[in-house]
Amino acid sequence: MLPGGDHRAHLRDLPPRFTADLQHLTPAQRRRFRRVVLDVFVPDLRAGRHFRPGLRIKGVRCAPGVYELTWSMGTGPAGRATFEYGTEVRPGTPHVIWHRIGTHQILTGP
Repeated sequence: MLPGGDHRAHLRDLPPRFTADLQHLTPAQRRRFRRVVLDVFVPDLRAGRHFRPGLRIKGVRCAPGVYELTWSMGTGPAGRATFEYGTEVRPGTPHVIWHRIGTHQILTGP
């Protein structure tokens, strides 16, 4: 997943494309994404409940099994990230594989 808490081990699992996308974000955008993931996405995922509507999680039409989430709706283009569920690394814990991060443009190649 992302740095922080018990998700540090998953840092090595970030695909090169996601890492490259991440470097194109401003430091403030990276902090915002990290905060949304750690404070909202992960708790909802762990609780096994539906994700909060503010994350706007939905399937990506052109990529079955890939989902998008909105991590920023502030001024400028909305921040988006795409992911899929992978094989559990720890039994009983969903494993998220991040694909892309950026604006709506990432949906052309999620």
